[in-house]
Amino acid sequence: MHHNRRWHHLESADQVALAAYQQIINAAERAIAEHGTFKLVLAGGSTPEKVYRLLAETDADWANWFIYYGDERCLPIDHADRNSLMASSVFLSRVSIPEAQIFTIPAELGPEQGAQQYRPIVASALPFDMVLLGMGEDGHTASLFPGHVHVKEELTHAVYNSPKPPSERVSISADALSNTQELIFLITGANKQDAVKSWRSGEDLPIATIVPKYPVDIYIDSDACKP
Repeated sequence: MHHNRRWHHLESADQVALAAYQQIINAAERAIAEHGTFKLVLAGGSTPEKVYRLLAETDADWANWFIYYGDERCLPIDHADRNSLMASSVFLSRVSIPEAQIFTIPAELGPEQGAQQYRPIVASALPFDMVLLGMGEDGHTASLFPGHVHVKEELTHAVYNSPKPPSERVSISADALSNTQELIFLITGANKQDAVKSWRSGEDLPIATIVPKYPVDIYIDSDACKP
């Protein structure tokens, strides 16, 4: 599926964030013009946070945006390490997306309950218009980790034994994340170099299981793709 990837090499994480932000705004305008809504899946992490800060300063047709999360950590709802808390504080609380259109993962209920309750929400949202994902230094994306086995047909997974704390999480499945019109990977930082090389050489990494039928856009900074 290498032909299905568009690599965008940029100098810095800030440039990665700006390019992704521009693609999201364009995708939102197109989706709302075509079918009246824009369904966006958010990622956690420092580079997505830069994107969200840019979005928060923008004037968009917020009333027609619908927000979902690719994964969440099983922590109290107000915990600083929750993806939803970060997105809310830098972006969602600053724009006028209706609260009923923001679908946080109830991961505070634990992996099984959280995954179970999010499943029908994902089912009714598919296909997404845009999915944002990052990549960890081990090639994981969302909370899909190397060596973990999930039921492929599930829309959401209960995640245990995450190599990164906290060990318990909820993740949207690779199949559901792939069911989108547009998908952006944000990859920044020197600690990603080995995973990028492995991915490009065709290794069996979780990130390689995300295969939408449309081309994927990979925004990568110079630190992450140095030889």
